[in-house]
Amino acid sequence: MNYDKVRTVIESLYEGSCTITEYQSNMDPITKVTKFQEKVVIENHPCRLSFKNISPVNSEGSVNSSIQEIKLFIAPEIVIKPGSKITVNQNGVTRDYEGAGEPAIYPTHQELVLKLKEWA
Repeated sequence: MNYDKVRTVIESLYEGSCTITEYQSNMDPITKVTKFQEKVVIENHPCRLSFKNISPVNSEGSVNSSIQEIKLFIAPEIVIKPGSKITVNQNGVTRDYEGAGEPAIYPTHQELVLKLKEWA
């Protein structure tokens, strides 16, 4: 199989771009206090979000709920560490997510399940 051709086709479907931010420790040289700070490690990289309902709407008491799976498709060589903030802009909408598990890495792309994250 020609993975380069398959990868080109998959990447032609990418409609969004993402910025990956890691929380890295940084020690102040004067105070010697270590703080975690956001550091952008990848910026505006092509990607695609996919949305899928993984359970039917059910009723619990008077509250209706549905579970939605959000999946990020991105190049296989991109490293996304657990806990990273993934900001995706697709179709004019920008949202922050966090990876929810290990990515499935293929020769042509990787798939990472995301969860919507509210950042303080």
